[in-house]
Amino acid sequence: MTSFAFKFDHQNPPPGVFTGADLYRPTTLHCDVVVVGSGAGGSTAAAELAEAGYDVIVLEEGGYYGTNDFNAKASEMIRTLYRDGGATMAMGNPPVFYQEGSTVGGSTVVNGGMSWRTPEKILTRWSKDDQLRDILPEDMEPFFERVERRIHVRHQDPESIGRDNALLKLGADAKKWEVIPNLRNQAHCTGSNNCAFGCPTGAKQSALITYIPRALHFGARVYANVRVKQITFKGTRATGVTGNVVNPNGTLGSPITVHAGLVISACGAIHTPALLHRSKYRSQSKLLGGNLSLHPNGKLIAVFDEDIRGWEGVHQAFQVREFQDEGFLFAAVNVPPGIIAMGMHQYGEGLGEVMSDYPRMLIAGMLLEDTALGRVRMDPLGNPNTFYQLNDFDAERLIRGTALLCELIFEAGARKIFIPFGSGGELTSPDDIPKLFEEKISKDSLELFTVHMMGTAKMGAAPQSAVTNDFGHVFGAEQLVLCDASLFPSPIGVNPAETIHALSTRNVAHLLENHTKYLR
Repeated sequence: MTSFAFKFDHQNPPPGVFTGADLYRPTTLHCDVVVVGSGAGGSTAAAELAEAGYDVIVLEEGGYYGTNDFNAKASEMIRTLYRDGGATMAMGNPPVFYQEGSTVGGSTVVNGGMSWRTPEKILTRWSKDDQLRDILPEDMEPFFERVERRIHVRHQDPESIGRDNALLKLGADAKKWEVIPNLRNQAHCTGSNNCAFGCPTGAKQSALITYIPRALHFGARVYANVRVKQITFKGTRATGVTGNVVNPNGTLGSPITVHAGLVISACGAIHTPALLHRSKYRSQSKLLGGNLSLHPNGKLIAVFDEDIRGWEGVHQAFQVREFQDEGFLFAAVNVPPGIIAMGMHQYGEGLGEVMSDYPRMLIAGMLLEDTALGRVRMDPLGNPNTFYQLNDFDAERLIRGTALLCELIFEAGARKIFIPFGSGGELTSPDDIPKLFEEKISKDSLELFTVHMMGTAKMGAAPQSAVTNDFGHVFGAEQLVLCDASLFPSPIGVNPAETIHALSTRNVAHLLENHTKYLR
């Protein structure tokens, strides 16, 4: 099925994929199941249900773009593949910038491809503390296995591991810290390091070239460029959705109505609560939009004496797990020069001098399993606004994690490290690391970002304490199921894509086992 992606681009979509250009007048469609969103959760649900023989329609707000459309022009790809050009943030002190894919295949098209099962301690917590049924590791095993076969989860071929990741491992080994080869959904990645801007070779097994083609093969229809306004109800029963075509200039065009026996929302942790709110659904627990976790990320920019050429290799070939119990993961990533320059404190000639070292830069990142909780709130038009206040405990942990990562990078041979917070200075030796604790670093100087938004419609045992039951069925709303990261009761501390795929597979399996009740 992977060759499917090589034959199509946005001007030549595959059979079964329709775009805004096909919807030039008011349109009414009928199906068994309508799925809103085509990322990890929505594509998986669509493929599993279509394979079971149900008539499925997938609605995606972004456009359809195939492998042939992807290139290394970062600014162009960000404008094309990301919601709002990647310029979204959770408001707080400091703000946390977040990015979401807005294209057929969702964020799987622009993520780094990391594919990790939900840690056992998290599943055990969800079972014990949140009283979720059938969620323990042994219960989830068949779903993880099914997902991993579908998206081809493997270790990286050694030939495609770049110098930046080799140096990360060198430093970790020298410190005798646990470092493991990353598991990624890829088939013989060539190491073009373009993961975040669409894989130009089709090696990354995103939903675009795995679950979406599978869904199409079994008869599903995918409509791109459709913004869903609300879910329709008859009493408390969901009966379909209404929305509009999104025109090329961003305005709304022709209306579209889909009548369906079952509605699945898979818009992600920001837009699923917004859709439910616009649809006049209110949660008894008052947690819809709350319980937001973000996995805040910080980055370091290190300069070496040798050429690293970070654009050659792969996004995160290794992860340093030494401090996972403290909630830290370390990895090396490639960032295009324009994006690095935007985050530097230098200007003019000074910035030019810094960026002249770009071929010798190693960019390392730290993921934090956070303890703070934010909220998605809706404006009067029903658009989501995200709020997240980093707490003092997590702020201190971010500084500690940064200091540990600096130790590792200096051990690997860095001659200086730029610190993107505080006074924005640079460290030139391990002896400078204590400065991170001596300087009073204000929260508003922290530069944080994320691509892991979770928890805004959490699963639980009762409507008083959750938004959905343990299989994603929305409390108080019949025939409405969620299949995305909004379901997470708590942050998971690792990349969430495989968890989303697996929970969606599990939720659909529950639907199929109870088809006489839910799939009439």
